[in-house]
Amino acid sequence: MIDWNTIEAADCAVPADRAMDDLVGELSRALTDPDPLVRDGAPYTVLATWIDRGTIGASRRLELGDEMAARFGDPRTEARTFAPLVLDMLVAAGDLRAGWVDAFERWYPAERDLRGHDGTLGWLHAVAHGADLLSRLGRHPEVAPVRMLELAAARLTAPTDHVYDQLEDDRLARAVALVLTRTDLSEADSTGWLEPIAERFGSDRISTPVPAHISNCLRTLRLLHVLADRGVRPTSDLPAEPLHHREAVKSAVADVLDRIVRR
Repeated sequence: MIDWNTIEAADCAVPADRAMDDLVGELSRALTDPDPLVRDGAPYTVLATWIDRGTIGASRRLELGDEMAARFGDPRTEARTFAPLVLDMLVAAGDLRAGWVDAFERWYPAERDLRGHDGTLGWLHAVAHGADLLSRLGRHPEVAPVRMLELAAARLTAPTDHVYDQLEDDRLARAVALVLTRTDLSEADSTGWLEPIAERFGSDRISTPVPAHISNCLRTLRLLHVLADRGVRPTSDLPAEPLHHREAVKSAVADVLDRIVRR
């Protein structure tokens, strides 16, 4: 295996003695490694840099995206949960295939291992990494934003015994808020995705202790209400953007929260 730490230290210079296909293949495999120092270390940085710089050719990037889409079906959690990070890089670089969106849509609400961090495997972050890709796709002109809003609702209403513990609720709320900045959304589009959440959680009496999936949903929607009020920053160095139909979104989110906690 290549010493990716050395490559990273050399400003991610491409080794002259290896074919790019081989290099990308090794990087792709490294991002499935159960050792977090490998999976989340220099290989991740090198791959992200090469994609951003256009070092990897367009056809090989598309092949890499196909690999990541297939990886959503991998039996190992760490392999599945790092796939959306790579797809996010590729979409940011201008690459997109419809099959990637379809694969992500199938995986995101169905993922059962929602741990943010594991003592042995390191960062897993299925919800957070998926949220990053959701926001990227939801702002892409070739992806219907309502599709990503409905996907967020599906993730929030999926049963789980795991309470989000590594700011996954914040990452998902921010992702939804970014999608809601799209000016081609109608008011009905901006609020309609909340109705399945209200129907799912707003009718039955809440048992105590509060089920994990309801707690996750409530905390995500509370931050979304704040972002609807204040705006959301696409990146830390950019000013906050207003949500389209912000007042309608604030009102709809508040109504859903009220229906859930007062039932």
